[in-house]
Amino acid sequence: MGYFRILAAIPGFFLSALLVMWLWGPIAQHFGMPAIDYPYSMLVTVTLWLAVAPLAAAGHKWG
Repeated sequence: MGYFRILAAIPGFFLSALLVMWLWGPIAQHFGMPAIDYPYSMLVTVTLWLAVAPLAAAGHKWG
């Protein structure tokens, strides 16, 4: 069943990267940072997912 969960998460990843790209622009302007493109937003999304996944797994295990 784990394999199908990974497959189900793939569209969510691409959608998350798109949202990061859209929301980064308005936020970055306030801090004087440049806007990012889609491949860079995918990198940011992967980084966030790798940081949050162990926390979510631990929370699910204890909850």
